[in-house]
Amino acid sequence: MNARITPRDSDAFREEKLRIGGERLARERTLDVVNPYTRERVGTVPLASVEDVRRAYAIAQGYRAQLTRYERAAILQRAAALLRERTEEGSDLITRESGLCKKDSLYEIGRVADVLVFGANEALRDDGQVFSCDLTPHGKKRKVITLREPLQGVITAITPFNHPMNQVAHKIVPAVATNNRMVLKPSEKEPLSAHFLADILYEAGLPPEMLQVLTGDPREIADEMLTHPHVDLITFTGGVAIGKYIASKAGYRRIVLELGGNDPLIVMEDADLDKASDLAVQGSYKNSGQRCTAVKRMLVQESVAARFTELVVEKTRAWKHGDPMNLGNDMGTVIDERAARHFEALVNEAVAQGARLLSGNQRDGALYAPTVLDRVRPEMTVVREETFGPVSPILTFRDIDEAIRLSNGTAYGLSSGVCTNRMDYATRFAQELAVGTVNVWEVPGYRIELTPFGGIKDSGLGYKEGVQEAIKSFCNTKTFTMPWL
Repeated sequence: MNARITPRDSDAFREEKLRIGGERLARERTLDVVNPYTRERVGTVPLASVEDVRRAYAIAQGYRAQLTRYERAAILQRAAALLRERTEEGSDLITRESGLCKKDSLYEIGRVADVLVFGANEALRDDGQVFSCDLTPHGKKRKVITLREPLQGVITAITPFNHPMNQVAHKIVPAVATNNRMVLKPSEKEPLSAHFLADILYEAGLPPEMLQVLTGDPREIADEMLTHPHVDLITFTGGVAIGKYIASKAGYRRIVLELGGNDPLIVMEDADLDKASDLAVQGSYKNSGQRCTAVKRMLVQESVAARFTELVVEKTRAWKHGDPMNLGNDMGTVIDERAARHFEALVNEAVAQGARLLSGNQRDGALYAPTVLDRVRPEMTVVREETFGPVSPILTFRDIDEAIRLSNGTAYGLSSGVCTNRMDYATRFAQELAVGTVNVWEVPGYRIELTPFGGIKDSGLGYKEGVQEAIKSFCNTKTFTMPWL
């Protein structure tokens, strides 16, 4: 970690720090972080070795946090206040390293502050339960009391690129709230936001042994982070293939996997189409479509499909994309040119198979225009697999039975959005969609940072994220009993 220089440092001491730091940096392997829009270098981070990983876990395992609930809450509240004071700085950093537009990065800073505050509140909550034992003829006059304790070992956290700071917050904050120790590896594509948040937490009073951020090539260091003997739990957000690899390597450890999605927005014949098309466009293109809960498929009842499609095309063409730093733009780049080329290829493949391109599919480097397709069939790759970008494929169905079959007809089961005013429809969707979340008159991705979040099937193992649920995962539950009158 780079030395921190405070106003109390003498000039001589400051110069010595800089000299030592410069010599150390010259010996380090480093990784450049590049702006996807300008292709300019944003910053440089160390490239960790396996030995660095082992040293981090030794430091974490050797430390036992003794922070009181008040102290944990105070650190998280202070961090939230510091982050809000630095909203523009944090937002600019997210935009420069990820290509997300300023509208999205400003929104993300607000979400991270929410995670910190929710974590502070949960740290103050008494999480124990009390059970009376004289409830049956076999019972005794005793009480059973439960406690939640931090893990004996260290938590490994691995985060993706699509929410550079908020994904990180959802790992770090529950760990701080429960007095756990964490070693975090953010995406090598945009690690600066993770360091930014970590520095804020250190400034707010977090002991650095409780959180260490490692940056590096996952091909070199990931296996050590998964199999190190000090690791008790692995929490990962990212792609399905990597999630299943982690599961195969984890052995006798807890794993929390938040994986991909193929989330539908289902539009029934009774829906307000103007409102539904607003949700469709926002759900497809916010965050450049790079969300596990973005609208990946639009399933529309055939009698309203033509009008709904017209509205989606009209609103897509009005969706401004370009320079991410321009506050007038609704969308910036995707994460890199390779991703943009992938979306372009998927759309071209679908068109070759009979889909109709209605708007978009224009690419300039990592800039990829919001894109609408109709006449899409379920077997096309653009809807069979997760398209992690700003592409809106429209499929039609006859009735609710077919809508449910289409929605459930993929390997994923993360989230969904439903546009209907009929309670019988809404009830059936809530009961029969094989997903972790059903949102009526909202995009699939709607949630607050406190509520349970996660999927089933290839989207996850059913364990949830969200501050409260993550806190449960990050703890051991202990019970003790005692006599009671």
